[in-house]
Amino acid sequence: QVQLVESGGELVQAGGSLRLSCAASGRTFSNYVMGWFRRAPGKERESVATISSSGGRTFYADSVKGRFTISRDNAKNTLYLQMNSLQVEDTAVYYCAARPAPLLLTNARDYGYWGQGTQVTVSS
Repeated sequence: QVQLVESGGELVQAGGSLRLSCAASGRTFSNYVMGWFRRAPGKERESVATISSSGGRTFYADSVKGRFTISRDNAKNTLYLQMNSLQVEDTAVYYCAARPAPLLLTNARDYGYWGQGTQVTVSS
């Protein structure tokens, strides 16, 4: 079992920045591919960014490319999402998720471990 706890979500103005964190426990963090997903009101959950178990490979949704950065610190068992130039359209509940390495997948169905989510609200 892998337990995941997100933090860092809050209300921010458009153009602002936030950094989300996801603390992992239970299993060896470095054995897992990690992802950030989000669900906006009335929409399905979508992939935001994913990162390989070592952190050497990343993948971003087109909508966040160049604005968001996913990273991880395996020594601290923590996943991060740095979000810059936030837009109203980024408003959503953000979830971190884990799946066993090595495949870097972006479909939520391929992730078996999920956090409870953290709310990000971007005001205009």
